Amino acid sequence: MFPNAEFLSLDLYYWMILVGVIAAMVSFRIFHARIGMSVKVFNLALGVAVPGIILGYLSAVLFQSWFSYLETGEFVWGVGATFYGGLIGAAAVYLSLYFLIGHFLFKDRAHVTEFIKVMSLAIPSIVVAHAFGRLGCLFDGCCYGRLTDGPFGIEMWVHGEWQRRIPLQLFESLFLFALYALLIFLLVKRKCEYTATIYLVVYGVWRFCIEYARDDDRGASGIGFLSPAQLTAIVLILVGVGVWFLCKYVLIKAYARAHTSAEEPEKTE
Repeated sequence: MFPNAEFLSLDLYYWMILVGVIAAMVSFRIFHARIGMSVKVFNLALGVAVPGIILGYLSAVLFQSWFSYLETGEFVWGVGATFYGGLIGAAAVYLSLYFLIGHFLFKDRAHVTEFIKVMSLAIPSIVVAHAFGRLGCLFDGCCYGRLTDGPFGIEMWVHGEWQRRIPLQLFESLFLFALYALLIFLLVKRKCEYTATIYLVVYGVWRFCIEYARDDDRGASGIGFLSPAQLTAIVLILVGVGVWFLCKYVLIKAYARAHTSAEEPEKTE
């Protein structure tokens, strides 16, 4: 919407990304104690977030370049960034560092037994960061919707001219803020630790549907009737179901066994 607007020589798009990252860390800081996360695990979880964010952004750019390559046959670095690519890359880096460093820091394996808490709180933090990021897309004029004459249209600078388009960036931002509030409520008030499943399935369905109203160039998925985001959305929904099984039948039971063992008195001869 304001592709050339800057503040302190930095585009509003990048300001929103920065605000989103700060909001995610603040959210993690505020609620970690309320779900019973230990200070040492909190410090590890927050510490490995920094390289995860940096490498995640590089992954977002790489994914977009790859999808553009599938469409044009030419690989060009830096043609844009895709949220899904950033999420997948950041998650891979974060999990690798979390368990690698945790292996050496925690002899009691607290990083393993408390991982479900870390994951359950990390998900809403990612959601609030994404919500601010979508506002950045609105300011930048990317990820726009189709042309419209409806009352909810917004004038955007597209293809060298002002056009009235569906502000999908704004709608998605509002959706993500609402989803963040729901996940925090379920986690803190209802002690629901399935935030990852809820997020992956709910957002996957939402993203799959709104893609039909998108009108920007998103590259090719290799499957003609699906956009790259729709294909990834299907994968994330399936992963969400898998995470539910992982939490219910592996992590929660492992957490319960670890605490039961820790509370049993030592036998004396």
